[in-house]
Amino acid sequence: MSNPKGKNPQAGKNRAANQQAAREHARKLREERLRRDRRNRLLRTVGAPVLVVVLIVVVFVVVKANQKPPAAAAPSGPAPATLTASLESIPTANYDTVGKGSTDSRVMTAINGDALTAGGKPRVLYIGAEYCPFCAAERWSMVTALARFGTFSGLGTTSSSSSDSYPNTATLTFHGATYTSQYLSFTGVEETTNVRSGNGYAPLDKPSAADQALVTKYNTSGSIPFVDLGNKYLISGASYDPQVLAGLTQAQIAAALLKPDSDIAKGVLGGANYVTAALCRLTNNQPAAVCTSSAVTSQTLPS
Repeated sequence: MSNPKGKNPQAGKNRAANQQAAREHARKLREERLRRDRRNRLLRTVGAPVLVVVLIVVVFVVVKANQKPPAAAAPSGPAPATLTASLESIPTANYDTVGKGSTDSRVMTAINGDALTAGGKPRVLYIGAEYCPFCAAERWSMVTALARFGTFSGLGTTSSSSSDSYPNTATLTFHGATYTSQYLSFTGVEETTNVRSGNGYAPLDKPSAADQALVTKYNTSGSIPFVDLGNKYLISGASYDPQVLAGLTQAQIAAALLKPDSDIAKGVLGGANYVTAALCRLTNNQPAAVCTSSAVTSQTLPS
């Protein structure tokens, strides 16, 4: 029999069931969304620092994998005759043009000790080490200054330590060298090589007892290079910035000394002029051709 009012009770029940199912599905979606939101917040709170740590570790590993170990310091060897000859024949005009250059005059101090002599001549004592970058820089000034009063034989080439400041600075070494001059006597002591040995460097030269006594008396800080100019002046440290020598070979440095407007010449020859002025005080301004040059007479020595 048909429903006189045109209604179907079964259809109404189906609609109600469908609506209930839809509401239940929506409720489950809301709960799932809430759980997901809580999980994401937890991950952001706890996981972010972990992620940062992971990223740092990854970056560190990548950087270490791409880093190259520092090049080993160059071994010592004899200086080519052409290099020594070049350093001993720098024109006077180059020294005069440079003048004071980029010299840091604070490296020199005056003292009033008993005259330091050898063979009746004022004596210069240098104490340094092959690994030392400041020694590496100062040797260029010492050699060029002393070359104006005499000649070297047996100079060597080396470089400063590869693991110190200003690594692998190309330089000379006084180990095994001799100096001949009618005006001055020179002793060069390189206490260690540039080769690592334990916590330091392999030993090389040892100062005499008398020279060690001078070091103990005047070099209380123990810094190198230490240079005693006749017991009248002391040099402690480099007279210019070693950075100007970075990445260059000995031959390139020597060539730059022929260009007085170069930063290398301003450093090396400026320091040499300062040392030369002190040496001229020791030699009573001999040789005159050197000691009366404008590069020397323009210097102001400590008193």
